Amino acid sequence: MDVIMPQMGESIAEGTIVKWLKKPGDTVEKDEPLFEISTDKVDAEIPSPADGVLSEILVTEGNTVEVNTVVARIGDAGSAAAAAPAPKAEARPEAKEEKPAPAPAPAPAAKAEPAPSAPSSAPAPRQPAPAPSGGGVATMEERLKVRSSPLVRKIAAEHGIDLTQVEGTGISGRVTKADVESYLDRMESPAAAPTAAPAAAKPAAPAPAAAPHAPVITPKAGDRVEPLSIMRLKIAEHMVESRRTSAHVQTFWEVDVSHLAKLRKSHGEEYLKRNGVKLSFTTFFAKAACDALKAVPIVNASMSGSDVIYHGSINLGIAVSLDWGLIVPVIKSAGDMNLGGLGKSIADLAARARSKKLSPDEVTGGTFTITNPGIYGGLFGAPIINQPQVAILGLGAIEKRPVVVNDAIAIREMCYISLSFDHRLIDGSVAEEFMGELKQSLLAIDESSL
Repeated sequence: MDVIMPQMGESIAEGTIVKWLKKPGDTVEKDEPLFEISTDKVDAEIPSPADGVLSEILVTEGNTVEVNTVVARIGDAGSAAAAAPAPKAEARPEAKEEKPAPAPAPAPAAKAEPAPSAPSSAPAPRQPAPAPSGGGVATMEERLKVRSSPLVRKIAAEHGIDLTQVEGTGISGRVTKADVESYLDRMESPAAAPTAAPAAAKPAAPAPAAAPHAPVITPKAGDRVEPLSIMRLKIAEHMVESRRTSAHVQTFWEVDVSHLAKLRKSHGEEYLKRNGVKLSFTTFFAKAACDALKAVPIVNASMSGSDVIYHGSINLGIAVSLDWGLIVPVIKSAGDMNLGGLGKSIADLAARARSKKLSPDEVTGGTFTITNPGIYGGLFGAPIINQPQVAILGLGAIEKRPVVVNDAIAIREMCYISLSFDHRLIDGSVAEEFMGELKQSLLAIDESSL
């Protein structure tokens, strides 16, 4: 039986083999984890489609292939003796060669420049990129040369563009959609007509400066060099792109959550028995955020070019820290849930995120995000907006502090919260209105809310 690269979502066109959990000759059972993959949206363990013996691995670790590509084969139990060790032996040196260098150099052809005297403004054609090795399987080294998303490659294919000719402005020279569109604009611009009087010709507009790339550092003796994981590269690209896209502004508020601490203490066991999960402060803040988003719906919007999309549902992203990175599962229609439903959804998504059981649909479609650095002791932070959203809420650590209450000093459970918002769409007054609504919603939570 053929084992294929699964399509983890409608928009996902390829996946990378991160790790094989079995080796050729091993017995496998149906639905037993067989290999781990990483896609543009989510990392996941892929189960075996049948009982039998893993007879052959066709795509080694670190390689990226399109969905529905055969990556391995499973035979019946009697084929165990016939499982040749050759594929395994070949896979090891290939995987070693495919390890990306710490600071990958661009393809040699990428440095070629058109002659200064060329009158045309269109880029000069260059040699096409060599075909990927391994029967259509792109190695990590080849992908590093022209790093791009499936959407970018689709646009390039539709317009016959060789991506090796496009200068990437993303992380590690990644070619972005904007890079391809800019290249298309230059290609479609008519060549400058030669004139008899060069002095009368208008000077060409300067090309936009490429985004600065991280400097290459030469390791010293005793240093350890490791390539960034696929997830880390995706996080890096997403964060840098967000900083370039949104006009980030932050506001910070202090809230008294003493009454919430008392509710957890007095009703925590009852909540646990009824819902099967603990009553967390994150659940309280999620409910208050949903209420505030209903009151100030522009914070639940997204930017799409020059348009604003006001979302009809509140799809709440909750950032989950993993040993190997960070992921933001999304609670769909969170605004329709009570504290019990939110608590169960948060616990379920976090558990499945840590066990790599999330589907791509569960990490897409978010309209607002909450991140909680406070669980590690951080008092407050200024999180980066999760594109294409326009705001993100940060929760600080909850600590007992002396505060003034009715002209007297009292010990209260206090917490700083922050809102990073996109000033292209949200003005400071609107952000403060949202935070005020959130604070009032927190204060309104009582026993009847449980």
